[in-house]
Amino acid sequence: MRPDRDLRPRRQRGFTLAELAIGFLIIGLLLAGAFMPLSSQIEVRNTADTRRTMDQIKEALIGFAQSNGRLPCPARGATAAGTTDSSWGAAIAAGVEQYNTATKSCYIALGVVPWSTLGITETDAWGRRMTYRVAPAFADDTTLTTWNSRLSAPGGSQSRALPPPYSPADQSPACPSTGASNAPTPTPTLSSFALCTLGDIAVLTRSDSDHSVVTPLGTGLPAVIVSHGRNGNGAWQPTGIQLVAAAASSDELVNSGGTTTATPSGGYLSYIFYSRNYSPSATGCSDTSGTLFCEFDDIVAMISTNTLVARMISAGRLP
Repeated sequence: MRPDRDLRPRRQRGFTLAELAIGFLIIGLLLAGAFMPLSSQIEVRNTADTRRTMDQIKEALIGFAQSNGRLPCPARGATAAGTTDSSWGAAIAAGVEQYNTATKSCYIALGVVPWSTLGITETDAWGRRMTYRVAPAFADDTTLTTWNSRLSAPGGSQSRALPPPYSPADQSPACPSTGASNAPTPTPTLSSFALCTLGDIAVLTRSDSDHSVVTPLGTGLPAVIVSHGRNGNGAWQPTGIQLVAAAASSDELVNSGGTTTATPSGGYLSYIFYSRNYSPSATGCSDTSGTLFCEFDDIVAMISTNTLVARMISAGRLP
């Protein structure tokens, strides 16, 4: 016969201090989320959604370059959704890159993300188009042999049929850096740019303690994308109307205009954009001096030359 079962009650295992602490932490986080104002929760979600969208845009831009040997041109922000414009002679629909098929180069270097060309969403989470600037040397046709930003020969000038703004200065060092009157070795045949091509864009940030101290986050960039955030200062709307950036928020004003130039440390004279942490609206503020920033909620994403070149090599577009 089997022995009788032990009918004595078993001791129940309790929670450890560590398990209790984790439980209280989770409850605290849930309560914090519940008490956070709805407007703040919406802004957190919109910011996260926009960052994800911008990551998708970067991938779409690079994917376009891998397929076509060049980055796409910007679309025209002033073209209302569902319409076409003929600003440069050819009728181009909203969201389509402003590419000149005759000169095989961009009509414009600064505009909005060409959402229709890329097959992506038109706007950020706040319902506004995102600014897009591309360096012309990275967006012309693979058959053109101008490998530098603005430089067509040593000491030469802009040769592309592109309306202003041009690249503000000759790329430095030139491409190639030695014997610059010759083509790079090896010479690309499936890409509009070479291993030594540099962009004409720089992204800068400012010191929180001294706004006059500026540090480059990226130089010689092929492209930059800007969401103008919740306040939308400088953003193009689907109606084709641009929201005006406040004069006091000078860094947002720079990002909306896209034509301010500077020579960053480690770079050469370039068009600049600013990327900073969020700062609320404030009286007596200054983006360029002191310690109190003016309002800034732009979200800036950049494509570096190293990243683009590496992806082009992996696609067999560059040697």
